[in-house]
Amino acid sequence: MLFNSLDFAIYLPIVYAIYWGLNKKLKVQNLFIVLASYVFYGWWDWRFLALITFSTFIDFFVGLLLVKTALTQKKKLLLIVSIVTNLGLLGFFKYYNFFVLNFSQAFLFFGRNIEVDTLKIILPVGISFYTFQTLSYTIDVYRGKVNPTKDFFAFSAFVCFFPQLVAGPIERATNFLPQFLKKRQFDYDLGIDGLRQILWGLFKKVVIADNCAVFVNLIFNQSIEYSGSTYFLGAVFFAFQIYGDFSGYTDIAIGTAKLFGFRLKQNFAYPYFSRDIAEFWRRWHISLTTWFRDYLYIPLGGSRGGKSQTVRNVLIIFLVSGFWHGANWTFIFWGAANALCFLPIILRNKHRKYFKIVADSSVLPSLNEVVRMSTTFLLTTLLWVFFRADSINHAFTIYSEIFSFSMFKVPLFQGIKKALFVIVLIFAFLLVEWHGRKQQFALAKIGFTWYRPFRLALYYVLIIMIFWYSGNQQEFIYFQF
Repeated sequence: MLFNSLDFAIYLPIVYAIYWGLNKKLKVQNLFIVLASYVFYGWWDWRFLALITFSTFIDFFVGLLLVKTALTQKKKLLLIVSIVTNLGLLGFFKYYNFFVLNFSQAFLFFGRNIEVDTLKIILPVGISFYTFQTLSYTIDVYRGKVNPTKDFFAFSAFVCFFPQLVAGPIERATNFLPQFLKKRQFDYDLGIDGLRQILWGLFKKVVIADNCAVFVNLIFNQSIEYSGSTYFLGAVFFAFQIYGDFSGYTDIAIGTAKLFGFRLKQNFAYPYFSRDIAEFWRRWHISLTTWFRDYLYIPLGGSRGGKSQTVRNVLIIFLVSGFWHGANWTFIFWGAANALCFLPIILRNKHRKYFKIVADSSVLPSLNEVVRMSTTFLLTTLLWVFFRADSINHAFTIYSEIFSFSMFKVPLFQGIKKALFVIVLIFAFLLVEWHGRKQQFALAKIGFTWYRPFRLALYYVLIIMIFWYSGNQQEFIYFQF
């Protein structure tokens, strides 16, 4: 069920009304969340409900057993059961064909032809997200950072809560699970704030991302070769498509959670206003980057050892992150390229230089900040080519044109005039984001001091634009991950 669909527009008010009608009975309310979430998830393919149910049972009982034993070896065995089960399911559905095909190609390199059978596997939507969420629960119980719950309905709701089930943010049990164990009170102000965040998320997705997607698909999916300037413009459109698409989904998810009295953590913090690549990765997909930091990078030793260990750990974290995004060499190259850009910063111990938002105490950025933001955006835009390209050869074909004299030609492709209008929309969008950059989401405080009719006019303009462009519906990019 898509957030920007008629199905969800009907589904949400019904679930909302029934949910708050049950607010005097916490366990019944949690059970209803589970049932509503299963309907939401099963809307794509009901068969995959068995997978999420199985993962829920495994990690719920592993969590209980972890605190019932004092034997270290037994605890490690239980943790291994959880890790192998979760990553085993993820690996089979997401990576089986990738490994089989690459195994066969490796033998071809040595002159031997091995016939292998691939499987017609449908990737369960959201499996990468809820797998990491349940896995973090058992790891935290094992580490003693969280006490396991005995309330199965509360734990099930924590795993499958429908707003963030399919594409995050990836929540931790320390923050999210306790919210299911205590009574929720209806909060009018929180609900209104949630509606504003949903509105801004829909604008990002429908008006910005889906409009950019038209030209991204046109430029990247064509067999003909374009000029370097056209490819570069396509990469810029993709940079805003993936940001508007994914951060838009996150805003809708967090806003919807607020309607039900829940507070999810921020997943994007204006990453395109970053002053270096390290700051970008602190502000982009925060729930995933912090997950890898806490459960992979730090256990490997982080940057506490020598430079060689730091290089190794950074490479591992980015390669795994790239592979998490998809079973394709393009994602692995994307991760490796980001690691190579990140390494000089961390080796010079400059990766913690920028923590506060840019121009925190001023309206406009300094010239130095403008240069740094522009350079970082240019770098990330070029790196997105690996992420969007169909293959490594496709990516290098695009790069060969971008870094050629054809970069100085005027971009030409079908619909160039409409593309210019989309560029104007992007600039307007960036102005709003810049104005609201100190808030959790850009629309959080905008218009609060305005005369009420003007504030309502802003909301109506956004709503009209969302309906105007809703016919160009595109699936959320991160559903494939």
